[in-house]
Amino acid sequence: MSRSWVEAILAAGVVPASYVPEASVGRTDLEEFTGADPVEDPELRVHSLAGARPLAPAAVGFLDGIEQWRVVGYAGVTPIVRAHVAAAIRLRGADRRPRTIAEAAEELAITRLDHLPAAVRAALDGAGVSVVEISAADAGQPARALPAARIEVQRARATLERRLAERQLSRLGADEWLVVDGVLSDSPTLSAHPRAVGVVKSHGAEYFEGPELERALTLPAVHRTSVWAAAGGSARASGNRRPSIRDLGLAHHRTRAARDARPALGSVTLPYP
Repeated sequence: MSRSWVEAILAAGVVPASYVPEASVGRTDLEEFTGADPVEDPELRVHSLAGARPLAPAAVGFLDGIEQWRVVGYAGVTPIVRAHVAAAIRLRGADRRPRTIAEAAEELAITRLDHLPAAVRAALDGAGVSVVEISAADAGQPARALPAARIEVQRARATLERRLAERQLSRLGADEWLVVDGVLSDSPTLSAHPRAVGVVKSHGAEYFEGPELERALTLPAVHRTSVWAAAGGSARASGNRRPSIRDLGLAHHRTRAARDARPALGSVTLPYP
């Protein structure tokens, strides 16, 4: 990431940060129990995939993104965060060798402009960096400012991923699929496409409890659960979500290293009206 705008705000009087949080973070949604509605079976069951005919599309594109952020300084108690978000699509065809076919990246300054001195605002404006603002209430409370900034970083990354995915859909061949990291219901365009699939590698919400939770977390290889839908919609709230679309999921086993005894669970998501 360029340091030019950071140098400009420091020259304008911003105090360099002495505490720097973790620079690279993943999704940090609050874990909570939301429940799931059965779609295929009356309760969560395990189905074998032995003998199932695998799909053999001509090519599959895989989209994923990254986010990095750090506090670069403070104007009074108001933090200024430098963030970098990026996303890319890798296409794997008949030769099974992935190649990058689309990518995008953005650098952001995250802060609250009306809490900054005029000289600092002028430095940001002159540097031409995109500024994302946190709320006035969050900016005025140091304990809330950094979590709010992190949410904005995650939102920027998700928006970039969604924009790249929607652009790629128009270029998909008749026998090509696009797999995205996350749910589909954030995007009406993705939700409506017959060959878009969402893959959630880890969940920020608990959909099952008791015997059903144990069944899902101890799922053997070459098996899947019943199809289910998150109760009331996906666990992640988004202003871009269509109210009429829910994320339909099925759990599958994710292999962990032998030294890690924790259960692993992922799911595939599809649009569900």
